[in-house]
Amino acid sequence: MTTVDCPDCDGMTFRLDPCRCTHYGNRLLADDDGNDNDNGPAGGAGGRREPYRGCAFCRGAGTVAVACHCCGRRGRRRAQLVLTVANLDTGAVASHEVVPDDLDPQWCLAGGWAVELTPRLRELAAEAGVGDTVDPLTVRLPASWRPDLPAAERHELAARAVAEAARPAWRVLVGRSAAPPPVDPARRLARLCAVADLLLLDLVVEARRHGGGLRWAVRYEVPGSPVPDGPPESRFTDLAAGLAGTDVADALAGLGERGRDAPARMLSPDPLRPLIPATPDVAEVARRVRADCTASGAQAVWRDGRWWHTALHAGEPVETLVEQPTGQVVRRTRVPLRRSVEPPDPPWLGEPVPSRHCPDCRPARSSVLTCTTCGGARRLHQAALVTLTDLRHRVVHLTWRTGTPEAASAVSVRPGGRAVVRLPDRYRLGAWAAVFGVRPEDLAEADGGHDIPPDVREGYVALPWAGADPVGEQVRAVGPGLPAARLLVTAVRPDPPPLAELLRLALGLDLALVVNVLDLRRHPAGAMRAHGVLWSVELRSPAAPVHPDDLPCRPSLEAAVAHCLDGLDVALPETVPADPGVPVPVPRSAPRPLPPDPVPGLRRLAAQHAGLPFSVRFTRGGCAIYRHDDDGPRLLVEGTDLPRVGGLP
Repeated sequence: MTTVDCPDCDGMTFRLDPCRCTHYGNRLLADDDGNDNDNGPAGGAGGRREPYRGCAFCRGAGTVAVACHCCGRRGRRRAQLVLTVANLDTGAVASHEVVPDDLDPQWCLAGGWAVELTPRLRELAAEAGVGDTVDPLTVRLPASWRPDLPAAERHELAARAVAEAARPAWRVLVGRSAAPPPVDPARRLARLCAVADLLLLDLVVEARRHGGGLRWAVRYEVPGSPVPDGPPESRFTDLAAGLAGTDVADALAGLGERGRDAPARMLSPDPLRPLIPATPDVAEVARRVRADCTASGAQAVWRDGRWWHTALHAGEPVETLVEQPTGQVVRRTRVPLRRSVEPPDPPWLGEPVPSRHCPDCRPARSSVLTCTTCGGARRLHQAALVTLTDLRHRVVHLTWRTGTPEAASAVSVRPGGRAVVRLPDRYRLGAWAAVFGVRPEDLAEADGGHDIPPDVREGYVALPWAGADPVGEQVRAVGPGLPAARLLVTAVRPDPPPLAELLRLALGLDLALVVNVLDLRRHPAGAMRAHGVLWSVELRSPAAPVHPDDLPCRPSLEAAVAHCLDGLDVALPETVPADPGVPVPVPRSAPRPLPPDPVPGLRRLAAQHAGLPFSVRFTRGGCAIYRHDDDGPRLLVEGTDLPRVGGLP
């Protein structure tokens, strides 16, 4: 296996990077642009920035040693790139290995030599029977590469190019036999508008100036959220592309951060008001936003069943003091954006939610760390506005008010003397799951899809002292930093592929599928702890051992499988051998039938050993069962398949 010196650390396994204190110079109080209070140069002669003499990191040296993560502190990188396409429907796998000796460089019109790999990726997709489109992939050679160079020099330069492109060294496209149907922008926009009306949110279509064009974003906001003043993060160059790449979950992601500074107001929706389906004209919305664009951009806001259009303008500069880990204090000046016209309040917004100042935040100075008490909002709301929805037609709005007298039933006493009580059904999110036809474990936060903690889901509260307000403790337990005091919960049962399909994929990729399971159904005494059957599912290298921390944490098997599939782009590259001298495997597999469903055997195994976590590791060679105890995972038995292992019928 050809390896080269890591270009990030020059083979040293570490780098000497400038300390972050040098950005501000030898100043305790500095401006964010690197100038001191007198607007003089931050550094010494020649513009060289001086370190802060009292820096908590470098102690005034100006540089810090940083381990090189690009090479895993080995100093070498492998000159190998493996491209793989896998079919989740058939188990077929096709791969291609890119090495320095197998390149066909072509001259680029823009200058320089490069290897175009996009056609090879399309061939792999056709070979595996995958209908998904592939992203373009090009390996550019160093500027000094020429076809008339000596072979050894060409090989060395090509090896550097492949090693640089191998980030990650294994790129895997997992697709299906039929390509997903194209997204109809009009239908997607109508769907997004309908969900906004259902959840009492704003749908914001935004265009920002970027270079010589516009960057478009589509997202949900709670009414009153300030305009984000950071640079545009969207990569979409037109509204149609933005809609194609933004579904409901994407539009909800980040809602908590965007609404952190939004005013919290009570919700009073009219239950008799019908939801009128929106029929938006995508071209007209885009045309109007373009027409409103200033140097900062423009927005179209869907609120209360209609569009409101507004330009964006720069507001008055705002200065803040931010403590740095170096010990310095940085004065930052930001220019917030504002709407030229604010849409009128919707009729379902009521009076402000009572709140009080966070006792753990210092008002005169902010920090790079977020306050865990208030989530950065600087206020503690005295109510939680809970919305449960199936994201289709059904929605329930609840209001939990601190100080509401409720008859909470005593459950137990935790170590240390804290009493545990259980609130009535209206405070138990799990009790509302049946209204939507789902299981309590299917409930998740709309922003990010995070699991609802079991105590919040079941209404259990630990009282800090005798006579404490249980509803107030429940309001605190739903988490700090809720956007406008709102907690949005989706009541949607996950619909991932069966575990057998994921097992077939693992076998085709020659990986190990590790399933962790823990049956806690016989342990109801731990009211504040997780209960039911917990799962986790991971794909790993076949040589990777079972770890002591391989403990299940997902409330359902479906959620565990969905989480595994969502993280494949990160998990699969991590299975690459750490030693750069060991080549990356090049998996290939013909279509194969589904293996026997392992779920019944896994459930029986967990039930037979209730209260004990187990890990079952599936590979091409069979499966192995491990039990976790105080000494870590212990191998119990190995076999060719799960039903014949461990005496299971």
